[in-house]
Amino acid sequence: MLWGCGSSKNLQYVVPELDLERYMGTWYEIARFNHPFERGLISNQAKYTLRKDGKVQVLNTGIESDNPEKVKKAEAVAYRASEKKNGHLKVRFFPLISSHYIVIDLDKNYQYAVVTSNSKKYLWILSRSKTMSETLYQRLTEKLQERGFKTQNLIRVTQL
Repeated sequence: MLWGCGSSKNLQYVVPELDLERYMGTWYEIARFNHPFERGLISNQAKYTLRKDGKVQVLNTGIESDNPEKVKKAEAVAYRASEKKNGHLKVRFFPLISSHYIVIDLDKNYQYAVVTSNSKKYLWILSRSKTMSETLYQRLTEKLQERGFKTQNLIRVTQL
C-alpha cells in the first residue's frame, strides 16, 4: 500500500524472495503510520493485479471516515526495483514520480505483509483478511520496534 514516499535503510530488511503471482489480490490495511495522503480514511485496501508485461497494476482505495459514501482511489503501476526477485518494488503514481515499496516481512503463505518505503517514515501492516489476531499484531510490532520503527505511531485502521 503506497500512496507517496524517502535513504535506503530499510533495504537491509527486504524479503529475499517475492513471488509476484502469489502477492496479487486484495490486501487490507490493518495499521499504518498516519500521513496526509491517507488521513481520515478507513477501510483501506490495495488490489494488485499482474499485467501481461510483468508489471503490477495497483488500485488503493479508502473510505472517508466523515463521509462513508465517498471513496478515495489512487491508481499506480509497480515494478521490480532491480533484476532481483526480492520484495523491493517501485511504484509510479504520476509519470515522473515513483516511490519505493519494500516488503520487509511476509507470511510464508502470503497471508500478511509489512511494507515500508526507503525511509522509516512510512509503514503499513497488511492482511488478506479484514482482521488480524492481536497475538500476530503484537509479534509484528515487536519485530518492527527491534528494527527501529516507532510503532507507537501506528494507527489501527477500521475495516468495514
